[in-house]
Order: sequence, then structure tokens, then C-alpha cells
Amino acid sequence: MSYPESQEPLAVLLVEDDPNYVKVVQYQLKKDPSREFHLTWKESVEEALAELKSGSKFDVILTDYSFPTSNGLEFCLQLNEMGNQIPIAFITATRDIKLAIEAMKLGVEDFLLKEDIGESHLARAIANLVERVGLRRQMHAVEKRMSIAENRAQAIRELVVTVCHEFNNPLAAIKISSDLIQRQALSNEDRVLMKQLDKNLERIETEIKRLRDVTFEKIDFHSEEVTRRASPSGNS
Repeated sequence: MSYPESQEPLAVLLVEDDPNYVKVVQYQLKKDPSREFHLTWKESVEEALAELKSGSKFDVILTDYSFPTSNGLEFCLQLNEMGNQIPIAFITATRDIKLAIEAMKLGVEDFLLKEDIGESHLARAIANLVERVGLRRQMHAVEKRMSIAENRAQAIRELVVTVCHEFNNPLAAIKISSDLIQRQALSNEDRVLMKQLDKNLERIETEIKRLRDVTFEKIDFHSEEVTRRASPSGNS
């Protein structure tokens, strides 16, 4: 069986204590023509945790709810304590809204009923889940970078205001002193020096005004170009 070259295989960790249903999952994922799946099966929560702690990498975790020594919610709690970032989907045999809500509170991304999973539904649900989570994380990364950029721009604005303020006060004092000196009896040479000082002070004052009046261009942080540059794949 051949798969599209652009589609990377998806590594799936299945936590399920029913061997017969494991065969169903294996069959459905193996026969899907659109994607290759690498399935790892663990029969208990303890075995699954050990597999994850060993450093194995997965794109998605599929877990049942009921186990002889634990349940899916406890499994999710333990995964959260480990700092798990792998998307999780529940596969259960019961329509339990309360369970679905509790699972979502713990970060479960999807809630699938075994009886609703047809020949192609499971593979499509897994692929959609991985893509959805990936896009959400990418957008979160872009928004974080844009927030950092906005904070830096604000810091620059505040710095410019501070610099202008620090220059203006002593500059005003120097101009007053220069005016007082020029009212005194001065030699021609001294008057030439004082006029040169006035010109230099005017030049400094002009540059300070230019700095103060700098307008920071407002960036459209949702534009396609900014998003492309900010995203990890858009770096040149």
C-alpha cells in the first residue's frame, strides 16, 4: 500500500484492555489509504505510562475509559502531572456526557464512541485531531511572538520619552545661561563662540524634537506577511 509522499506517518499510542477491539483499530488504520499509522498498543495505564516515560514519541494517544486497576481520567491526570503535550482522544463504549465534560476539563481533545467509528472514521478523526492541535499551537506561538514584539515597541516608546525628557531640562538651562552670558560685555571672539554654541544648541534641540515626534508604524499583527515571518516555518 502506498501513501501520499507529503503525509508523514502518525505514531499512535493505543491504551486498551480489549484485544479484540485492538484488532479492529489495527485493521482500520492499516487499510486507510490516505495516511500511514504506526500503532503501539499497551493493555494498561501503567504500561502506557512506562512507555511514555521511556522516551517514546507519539503524535496522539487513544485511550479507553475503563481499566481493571485505573480509568481514563486518572490516566489523564497522571499525564498532566508529567507535563504531557500529546493530544489525547477517548474511545469509549458509552454515551456519557458527564464523562466527556470531565475528560475535556483534563485536556482531552476528542471523545469517540466505539460504535460510531466506521472503516474510515477513526483514521480521519486521528488525522484531523493532530492537524487541529498543531494549528492551534502554531497560532499560539505566533500570538506570543506578536505580544513580545508589541511589548518591545512599547518599551522603545517609553525609552524615547525618557531620553527626550532627560535632554530637555539641561538643554533649557544651558540656553538660559547662554542668553545671560551674551548680555554681558564680550569680546568679538567670545561672541563668535557664543553664536556657535547657540547654533549647536538649536541643532541638538531640533534632533530631540525629531526623536520625540517619531511615529511608530502600527503593525497589523494578523496580516499574512507578519504571520508568515513570525511562524517557525516562516523564518528565513
